[in-house]
Amino acid sequence: MEAFFLSLSAVAIAEVGDKTQLLSMVLATRFKRPLPIIAGIFVATIFNHALAAEVGILVANWLTPQVLQWVLGVSFVAGGVWMLVPDEAGEVPGGASRFGPFVTTVIAFFLAEMGDKTQLATIGLAARFHDLISVAAGTTIGMMLANVPVVFLGNAAAKALPLALVRGIAAAIFFALGLVTILEAMGIV
Repeated sequence: MEAFFLSLSAVAIAEVGDKTQLLSMVLATRFKRPLPIIAGIFVATIFNHALAAEVGILVANWLTPQVLQWVLGVSFVAGGVWMLVPDEAGEVPGGASRFGPFVTTVIAFFLAEMGDKTQLATIGLAARFHDLISVAAGTTIGMMLANVPVVFLGNAAAKALPLALVRGIAAAIFFALGLVTILEAMGIV
């Protein structure tokens, strides 16, 4: 359960102000049909994060435990630094809207998550916990917790949240994960 809850909370917090959350707002404004957008976010995220978790487990099996701890520790610290950098809203890919809200959302979200900090966090968490299902389920639910309200509330929700504070909290979580993992690699913890 630790893998699930840590994955859920890390991604839910990290996602606030992220480009995919901004993408949710753009899609909600463009299509004004929340249910297909939410379903598209779910489908894209489950596939993307399951793939990322599998990559994390493969990497964990390939590296020695000590090397893996160092890589994960540094990755979590780097992720914390990345969390402090605000994302900017992007446009939905040009012709994608011709497919309707569900397909457009699946395509846009899957592509937006490629190499994103939440995808990299999913890789790192899966490598740490060796638990594809708990990590992918946790990160997917975390993504949904962060994005569903934005789909329904749109711009009002984005303006009400102190994004700098939320990014700071997410960065602190990733810094703490990195520090603990590095201390474990050094044999201190």
